[in-house]
Amino acid sequence: MSSAAGSSTPTSIAAQKAYDYLFKLLLIGDSGVGKTCLLFRFAENSFNPTFISTIGIDFKIQTVEIDGKRIKLQVWDTAGQERFRTITTAYYRGAMGILLVYDVTSKKTFENITNWLKNIEEHAAEGVEQLLVANKCDQEDKRVISEEQGQLLAVHHGIDFIECSAMTGENVREAFYRMARRVKTKHESKESAQRADGSKSVKILSDPGSPLGKSLGNCC
Repeated sequence: MSSAAGSSTPTSIAAQKAYDYLFKLLLIGDSGVGKTCLLFRFAENSFNPTFISTIGIDFKIQTVEIDGKRIKLQVWDTAGQERFRTITTAYYRGAMGILLVYDVTSKKTFENITNWLKNIEEHAAEGVEQLLVANKCDQEDKRVISEEQGQLLAVHHGIDFIECSAMTGENVREAFYRMARRVKTKHESKESAQRADGSKSVKILSDPGSPLGKSLGNCC
């Protein structure tokens, strides 16, 4: 009995260490820009042009490795239709990274990015990582929004930018990896800052020889 119990322990520990970080990402943008296609291309390396519009919200999980760290990405695919807006905005707050998607063959979806940015400002956590994603860059004959326009919009709002194609797979993995890396960098910076603050506090309180330590000791 004891040996059986002991043998299960390494398995449970291994399961707990299956990944180093868990990051929640969010895909937002108008209906029809290809958010679901981008997610399927990233998670399953497949493409289906006949996807129906997402109803409410859906998600997929994909584990990637960046800089030696295993990162479990929980990617939420939101509906772009107005009638689902109150449902999807509830998911903004917990997002660590948000990919704003528009269609390079649709001027309206590009212009509406401003509205999506307002939604982020109103509902997401302050300082959430953002990436502007221009989808369908393979359709050059139908393009109405140039790469330069996308870059200018991203620069104007101080966010990153990438063009990709869910159909061909061009830059799709790069988009998600880039976002994951940005979130990872910010997360690790916060962890380092917290550890530094913690060590400073412990050092001050545990050092009776320091002037501040003495004053604390005298008053308490």
